Amino acid sequence: MRAILGGVAALAIAVPAVVVSRTHAVPLAITAKVTRPQRVVAATELPAVDPVEMQALTPQDARLYNAGIPFVRGPRPAAQAFRFVGDDAQRARATDCLAAAAWYEAGDDPVGQRGVVQVVLNRLRHPAFPKTVCGVVFQGHERSTGCQFTFTCDGALGRHPSEPAWDRARKVAAAALDGAVFGKVGYATHYHTDWVVPYWSASLDKLAEVHTHLFFRWTGWWGTPAAFRRVVSSDEPVIVGLATISTAHGLGTALSEAATAITAATPLLDAASVTTAAVPGDPDSFMAIVKSDAPERYPDIAKAACGTRAKCKFLGWTDRASLPAGSAMTPQQMAAMSFSYLRDKDAGLERELWNCREFPHTGPGLCMKRQVVPISAPSVSPAPTGQEALDGVRRREGSGSSRPPLGAPPAV
Repeated sequence: MRAILGGVAALAIAVPAVVVSRTHAVPLAITAKVTRPQRVVAATELPAVDPVEMQALTPQDARLYNAGIPFVRGPRPAAQAFRFVGDDAQRARATDCLAAAAWYEAGDDPVGQRGVVQVVLNRLRHPAFPKTVCGVVFQGHERSTGCQFTFTCDGALGRHPSEPAWDRARKVAAAALDGAVFGKVGYATHYHTDWVVPYWSASLDKLAEVHTHLFFRWTGWWGTPAAFRRVVSSDEPVIVGLATISTAHGLGTALSEAATAITAATPLLDAASVTTAAVPGDPDSFMAIVKSDAPERYPDIAKAACGTRAKCKFLGWTDRASLPAGSAMTPQQMAAMSFSYLRDKDAGLERELWNCREFPHTGPGLCMKRQVVPISAPSVSPAPTGQEALDGVRRREGSGSSRPPLGAPPAV
């Protein structure tokens, strides 16, 4: 019994010593190499977003140093749920930017991906960062150094995820845009792998560890929930670098290039006059807002959107209010359509049609079929009986009226 108790006592002393040595004790030769900025930014001063620059440490020394940084004490609340409120096209672009950050930063690891995605959404709601999902992910990507997520500027975009891996990353991103929260990383706005030491890490609060990633928040007021109240924008930009893996961004790139080419050919159409989105669930169909004073250019825009697809449908409206929100269209929206383009190479079909009520000088055979807009039928009184019915029959027989029956739609 004495031997057992002695062994327990020895472990009680040895285990904490090992934990402390792994968590806090860092060789002086390593700490001497590290610049340790320490500054708490006042609530009245927006904190600077520093470029990603690393301390001059080997991966082994970086791991030792990172293990010596203690986790912050006190509350570490989970972030509030985020809900994306843009249209389908904007949501598609936001989803793919978020999925790209998840996959390129954390690989095919759903837990690590959730941590990365949470940091992006935390940054989105913090006033120190851009106001869109894609803006946050690709902040600084135009520079070879200084990008916030290194995959956006180090050539990693040339490496593509497999289709199943991309689908999994998109599901993680979509869930986060619909309110899923990864509470473990709290309000973290920064992270890095444990084999590097960025210059900023020593000045932030260390919040959590997820596999090989360490997560941090700003010190002081800027790391509290009250700082994450910025109103965001759903006007997600098109990212050319994602065109090869993202249909949403690939379409935007093609249309941007088409608009640039068209602008050079004619001053009637500028790049801002074409807004196109893929129809949800149908990557071969597109809907667009087009400029009303250049109808002769609609086929060029449609063919640019369709690209090399064997089958494609392009529908355009000049009235933004009539553009359908999804694949379903009301009769009124169909009637307001300004242009349509259909292609089916297997069937030898390529057809361009204009709304000739809107563009009356369109050539013969190029007019859309006139759409009939139904109107609601008025309520019908109960059928008369007896003499009332007979009187009604006599009146109808003698009226000679050629009116259509109640509820028949008028021609438009």
